[in-house]
Amino acid sequence: MNSNHPKQRLLILVGSPRRNGNSAALAHAARQGAQAAGISASLFFLDDYIQGLLPDLRHAKPPADRYAELFLDHFLPADGVLFCTPIYWYGMSAQTKAFFDRSFSHYAGSGPEPERVKTRMAGKRLGLTVASEETYPGAALGIVHQVQEFARYTHSDFVGYVHGAGNRRGEVALDPRRPLAAAQALGAEFFTRKYSDYRLETPRSHNVWEPPAPALTSTPGGLP
Repeated sequence: MNSNHPKQRLLILVGSPRRNGNSAALAHAARQGAQAAGISASLFFLDDYIQGLLPDLRHAKPPADRYAELFLDHFLPADGVLFCTPIYWYGMSAQTKAFFDRSFSHYAGSGPEPERVKTRMAGKRLGLTVASEETYPGAALGIVHQVQEFARYTHSDFVGYVHGAGNRRGEVALDPRRPLAAAQALGAEFFTRKYSDYRLETPRSHNVWEPPAPALTSTPGGLP
């Protein structure tokens, strides 16, 4: 096992109500890859924590569920977060969307909490898996764009996404594009995968990838 990431914490959030569905399969594959790489990875189903939508906070309190626990105790301390959602009507699931919406009650307003929360929301690595019945690549693009914009807004890095197709529970394993293997690789490489998002002023090398170091050759005496 690679132990290069003893302090890096990956949070995996599943936005499907199915415990043995395709989104869950992708999530478990990602956790398996992360743990094999020595990353501390935890997995939660959003509907265990979220039972209501964001209310008008001027007139009502947030629902009495476990969202605050999930957001404050698990999301904020995480170094990386992987969102795993099915595609419902070409968007993310209601549970997944509610996760983002409900965060407003913690970072908006006055007092010490919003500033602390905003600081800890920023600078994470983010990833995404989506599961759909359709293989059509465009089906996932709206969700990808939304996570990209959340990453931009929070000064985070969106390091990759995996799209798997399947309708029956677990059918994603039959997708010839091998999304489970891709999700496992995403989990393993979550904190090491190269990420670049250049701006005009960004200093950068002419090479995207560093060339491999030359192999050492041995002399007849056995010394390099």
